[in-house]
Amino acid sequence: MAKTVQTAILFTTALCFFSLIGIVQCRDAHFFVEGQVYCDPCRAQFMTRLSEFMPGAKVRLECRANEGGQLTYSIEGVTDKSGTYSLPVEGEHEEDICEILLVKSGKPECSESGPKGWQREAARITLTVNSGIASEVRHANPLGFLTKEAKPECSEVFKELNMIPPEI
Repeated sequence: MAKTVQTAILFTTALCFFSLIGIVQCRDAHFFVEGQVYCDPCRAQFMTRLSEFMPGAKVRLECRANEGGQLTYSIEGVTDKSGTYSLPVEGEHEEDICEILLVKSGKPECSESGPKGWQREAARITLTVNSGIASEVRHANPLGFLTKEAKPECSEVFKELNMIPPEI
């Protein structure tokens, strides 16, 4: 009986110790920001059933100090064949505003960004261990480039959505 109690205490102590080590390592933050870039053939400025994910698009993660706006971290990446990127991020960025920005399209025929002042070509992302998110992976909202003109099939898409097509 005494042997069982000693084993249980030793096991509990070891478990607490290893949990503490995990917490300490967590302070040396390391994240991955993942997201997708798409082509918007309807110029809707959101994904529709005609949207396609874009390989070869270039994105940049920028973190700027909340106070003053100085650039504190930046890294670029390119989307794979499924239009997905994954950017490694070192360090804690709790006091920063971090965003994924569109840099360059992977398709010349779909390379416009939204009209100035209406659509922002960025997705905000939280990069701190104090966010309540247990995973080291952070998912950014999809970002899109527009074709120069909407495809003819887009009028049917807008009807399905019960929307008036945008006049861009």
